[in-house]
Amino acid sequence: MTLDITAIRAAADRLAGHIERTPCRYSRTLSKITGAEVWVKFENLQFTAAYKERGALNKLLLLSDVEKQRGVIAASAGNHAQGLAYHAARLGVPATIVMPKTTPFVKVQHTRDFGATVVIEGETYDDANAHARKLCAEQDLTFVHPFDDYDIMAGQGTIALEMLEDAPDLEILPVPIGGGGLISGVATAAKAVKPDIRIVGCEPAMYPSFTAKMRGVQAHCGGQTIAEGVAVKQVGELTYAVARPLIDDVLLLEEPHLEQAVSLYCNVEKTIAEGAGAASLAALLAYPERFRGKKCGLILCGGNIDTRLLASVLTRELVRAQRLVSLRIVGDDRPGLLSTVSHVIGTMGANIIEVNHNRLALDVPAKGAEFDITIETRDAQHTQEVIDALREHGYPPRTV
Repeated sequence: MTLDITAIRAAADRLAGHIERTPCRYSRTLSKITGAEVWVKFENLQFTAAYKERGALNKLLLLSDVEKQRGVIAASAGNHAQGLAYHAARLGVPATIVMPKTTPFVKVQHTRDFGATVVIEGETYDDANAHARKLCAEQDLTFVHPFDDYDIMAGQGTIALEMLEDAPDLEILPVPIGGGGLISGVATAAKAVKPDIRIVGCEPAMYPSFTAKMRGVQAHCGGQTIAEGVAVKQVGELTYAVARPLIDDVLLLEEPHLEQAVSLYCNVEKTIAEGAGAASLAALLAYPERFRGKKCGLILCGGNIDTRLLASVLTRELVRAQRLVSLRIVGDDRPGLLSTVSHVIGTMGANIIEVNHNRLALDVPAKGAEFDITIETRDAQHTQEVIDALREHGYPPRTV
């Protein structure tokens, strides 16, 4: 077996009416920010908020009646789990999902809510996968791999068919890579429909499994990436064989660009992206010269991000943009000092978020006091104006 456009078109017919035909829209603001002509495919609008249900449902619909009756099992960090659990419940197929301990709580809870039996096992996806294989053999279940399966790849490839129907002039598709299921299906479909289209893989720098395999070296994977949905230590054998001949390049992404991409989707498109879901936009931010002036199709492939993590990412972006700044001021420990400083800050139109008052720091004079004042401003220029005003009033601050 292998993967071809015929299988992907058959999957599209099979899935019609069972999943969302998600929009692919031109973004004027993201285009202005990145210098590319940006089209976004909003797969976070699927019922389970991720593209994974395409492949999962395609696989379920191809099972025999006996296989459906026995049930299915999978290992997943979240989105494959939810897609499989939801559609298995719709079709009356028992589903067991093994999830690593690092899976965000929101994904664990949603998977349970969709009716699957959830087993938490292992620190990584690979640990969870090994345990799922063990349970599969013991209970005579059908294993549904999250990526290394031609039927799964075919389901994911339907995304490219829809994108090129809505935006036929697309020239380049940056596609997130974890295990490789998405990029294999998308590259196969896109190259069949439009042979000159460029396919660029996007991997978190902490988990360069596809890149390492391309270079013939051992992948050094590990670390806490916000793109946990593509934090896979080893790319699939089948997916690599399908995708490698079709991929023009693979780009490695550092965490700040992934965070910025999540923030931009929230603030610009008013939509929620998880770290892996924002990887293609992160590629445009990290490597603007690769995409400038080109018609780029971005797959916002998932929106299942923990709310606490989302809040942290958005706050960190305020810090990077210098809209949220902590200023340290050392002055005489006398009544009215904090009032004077606060008045200067308020007069400049900035908002005080937090104040810490320290009299015990040894690098401060015994008759002095140290203040750490966190302020919120309009932008970096406004922050500098506040700093200049404090300096003019005799209270030169430094950022901390």
